[in-house]
Amino acid sequence: MDAFLSGLKAIIDTLGATVLLPGVIFIIALILGAKAGKAFRAAVTIGVAFIGINLVLGLMLGTIGDSAQAIVNNTGIKRDIVDVGWPSAAAIAFGSSVGLWVIPIAIIVNIILLMTRLTRTLNVDVWNFWHFAFIGSLATAATGSIGYGLTIAALMSALALLFADWSARAVQKFYGVPGVSVPHLASAQILPIAIVVNWIIDRIPVINKIDMSTEAIERRLGVFGEPVVLGLIIGLVIGVIAYYNAGDASTVISKVLQTGMTLAAAMLLLPRMVKILMEGLIPVSEAAHEFVRKRAGDRELLVGLDSAILIGHPAAISSSLILVPIAILLSIFLPGNRVILFADLAVIPFLVAMTAPVLRGNVFRMVVVGTITLAAGFYVANALAPLFTGAAVDAGFTMPANAVQITSVVDGFLWISYVVVAAVQNLAVIGLFLLAAIIALCFWLYQRNTAAWERAAGADDEDATSTSQV
Repeated sequence: MDAFLSGLKAIIDTLGATVLLPGVIFIIALILGAKAGKAFRAAVTIGVAFIGINLVLGLMLGTIGDSAQAIVNNTGIKRDIVDVGWPSAAAIAFGSSVGLWVIPIAIIVNIILLMTRLTRTLNVDVWNFWHFAFIGSLATAATGSIGYGLTIAALMSALALLFADWSARAVQKFYGVPGVSVPHLASAQILPIAIVVNWIIDRIPVINKIDMSTEAIERRLGVFGEPVVLGLIIGLVIGVIAYYNAGDASTVISKVLQTGMTLAAAMLLLPRMVKILMEGLIPVSEAAHEFVRKRAGDRELLVGLDSAILIGHPAAISSSLILVPIAILLSIFLPGNRVILFADLAVIPFLVAMTAPVLRGNVFRMVVVGTITLAAGFYVANALAPLFTGAAVDAGFTMPANAVQITSVVDGFLWISYVVVAAVQNLAVIGLFLLAAIIALCFWLYQRNTAAWERAAGADDEDATSTSQV
């Protein structure tokens, strides 16, 4: 069995998400009854779109990462817990004892919840199952039991489906991506924080009137508020902060202009790539709708995708760029913090993108929510760093030079990771049952009053499901 799972993991690692996803989509489309030619074209289009998204994201995140590291270097801060980045966290997750099992476990959980009508999401984002494995590996490191780790991985895969269903209506409407949901746990975990903070801001006079949505900015500033120009302006500001001391005047000007143009390009190109993705998804979504209609009436089936499809919105990019220097300032001034950020500063867009529907794209509120989330995340990272480091050692990960302990913004900063680890570390099997009971209760509450939950997540009244799912 281990040999089979190792082989499956090797195939996934070799193919990568941009090849694996189209293959999975093609098979699913055929199962749903789409014609072979139509299914093939849809799958290829989706693969091409994800390649385009990843190319633009790579360009954007590379620029943000380089700028962020330059800003960190300018501060001269030193810490003993080093951010090694999400690729390292993914390698640790898949290299752990839980990692081999997470793919079949997550698929089985998804099938069971679909068959029992507890979810509408078919999660095809297989590569990102590593998030479930990572939290499971932390649980294993905390308890010494692989059984705990595997159970936690299963619970996290179920929780991701709950978040995906809960936010689906709002995500579809705000981002213009019909028929999909986002079971990306690292992105979805900010949803409850955004709902609570938004409720509080609504009750603060003056502050509740601040409207910094990209549409409002464009109305007030004209051409200077257009997404591509806004990206240029924010990029130039980031470039100046990062590279003011990078060398002679020509070097500084060059780096600043390159940063500005790269982020302007991201603002323009990412939405175009998402449109191509939608072109490929529409036939699959239509086949899914027809398949379900014939067998279950009006029941809906959603295709669960990576949160990369959300990153192209101007509000997500703008708020993320503002949060980069804020995150660095937090790492300097938060009392007791031992974490220095490097590799994962560039993934802040993934952490805040899910807040946009709740906050109606208000960049001001997105920055507030992002700041609160990151501030709490530093303390989570401080607490989890020993277990993160232990899981890395068990997975054979090579520690960076001069790093006493390691962490990652993706998963290492998440409140969910902390709650799960604290539960099993302090309460053992009781904590495990408690977590399962809470997740089951959330499923039941969501099913009982789906429309209210969806409105809280940012769906309009006409978009929210009017009746509970049965």
